[in-house]
Amino acid sequence: MNPASTVGALLEATEARFETALLAYGHGTETAFDDACMLLREALNLPYDTDLTTALWASPVPSAALARFESFVQRRIAERIPSAIIIGKAYVQGIGLYTDPAVIVPRSLLGEILFAGNLDSYLEREPTTVLDLCTGSGAIAIQAAIVFEHALVDGVDLCEAAILLAQRNIELNNVAAQVSVFAGDLYAPVAGKRYDLIVSNPPYVNTASMAALPAEFKSEPTLALAGGADGMDVVRRIMAGAAQHLNPQGLLVIEIGHEAAYFEAAFPTLRFTYLPVEAGDQLVVLIEAEAFTFFDVLVDFKPTSKTHYSI
Repeated sequence: MNPASTVGALLEATEARFETALLAYGHGTETAFDDACMLLREALNLPYDTDLTTALWASPVPSAALARFESFVQRRIAERIPSAIIIGKAYVQGIGLYTDPAVIVPRSLLGEILFAGNLDSYLEREPTTVLDLCTGSGAIAIQAAIVFEHALVDGVDLCEAAILLAQRNIELNNVAAQVSVFAGDLYAPVAGKRYDLIVSNPPYVNTASMAALPAEFKSEPTLALAGGADGMDVVRRIMAGAAQHLNPQGLLVIEIGHEAAYFEAAFPTLRFTYLPVEAGDQLVVLIEAEAFTFFDVLVDFKPTSKTHYSI
């Protein structure tokens, strides 16, 4: 057996190659080592949660899998695209999803909120109707259907490719009886409908941060990331239509990433709550339906020079 082609040796060597190439992460992995593990599991046809650092560490990698893995690695370095796009799969909260280069890689923090039960204390009862705006791959809509097993979930996205991908993922996860997806601009395809819960991971990256994004993020569709000068362009539109689409005791939950300062500046009179997640305390906001009685959506803002690209 060639020691250089064992699982452990390959992972260590690939980690070093990725670090030398100065790759960026954040599409289901956070480190060079984790990224290498994702690619090697796929090359070996192993489940996504297989721990390669234990019993398999000294195992040899068959030649066919080795060649497949090396093609993944070369593409990852040369093209600077996320590994989830290379393998055509992503896993969020243990849920498998297909990916597509034309659609943002699923990684929303809202799945953590849903599966951890962080909304329970705010819900008068379990939602029976849920709307996922900017559904993308359908990940959040699917997660909502799994968590709220009696709910009917609508997903909306402006991108036709996203709707096609979401439909594939709905079938993959056996939630077609609960989840429907529609192509259109925010609330337009669901005009006249009201929901117990509206969730959204909209485009929210401000213009300065967009310019600073690593190549891996720039390889994703700009439409799914860019939120205008202060990142709040789409968020404002979601907020403006929420009152007409929430039931009286309904909730709106929006991921805003690292744009808390801009969010607070955009909606200075809004009563809302931050929902802490593992990645931070001010990345997701919750607004109760009654709060929309007391504020106006502002269109004027003063962007600062603050820049960040963690999304």
